[in-house]
Amino acid sequence: MLDVLREEKKYGISLERAQALFFKLSQAMDGDPFNGLNSYLVRSLYFDSINDDDFFEKGEGIEYRKKIRLRVYDPKANKAKLEMKEKSGSSQRKRSLTLSRDDAKRMIAGDYSVLLGYEEELASELYYTMVTECYQPKCVVQYYRRAFAAMENNIRITFDSELTSNEGYYDIFDENMYVYPISPKDEVVLEVKYNNFLLSYIKDLLDCVDKTETSNSKYCRARKYGMLEV
Repeated sequence: MLDVLREEKKYGISLERAQALFFKLSQAMDGDPFNGLNSYLVRSLYFDSINDDDFFEKGEGIEYRKKIRLRVYDPKANKAKLEMKEKSGSSQRKRSLTLSRDDAKRMIAGDYSVLLGYEEELASELYYTMVTECYQPKCVVQYYRRAFAAMENNIRITFDSELTSNEGYYDIFDENMYVYPISPKDEVVLEVKYNNFLLSYIKDLLDCVDKTETSNSKYCRARKYGMLEV
């Protein structure tokens, strides 16, 4: 089980600014161990309570809030990550559990009892939360990511583009899933994640970024788009 506690900051920047920044960072940082400097797919199914508590708590700026999602990086994958992200102030805690493809599909169908077959404490915690609070699949969010990483302070800088969603169909293993855009074509979400503090040379490279953080999560953006369409 993965358990990470770190600072996380998000910025919305233009595609032009993202390309310039990406080039600067590529001269000083290594690419993501997962896929180097190449782009890769990220597809997540978000769950929320029957009353959409997680969505509304985010919008209301509640100090402690959480998100539960099931994530794959390839619809052909044999496994998926079930993750709980908890935010308290500026700190983010992310815990994740690796599920088999079959168990992930059962969760997509609403069968959370598969979690009882895992020994990790997170599995039982998620089972209790999702059953007692009547969690349901709410939307799929998909985008393409390029990333940098530094071993010091567990630093990761990610560039997410082509944000899309689907609020009516939840099979994240479907290779032909239909999705619709939820962001402008020229927008990139820049995320800066680190433990303790950001190294000075990386901070200097990021000076060109507007330091106005965005609090609009991808999940909330997808849900707001759908709610406006109703």
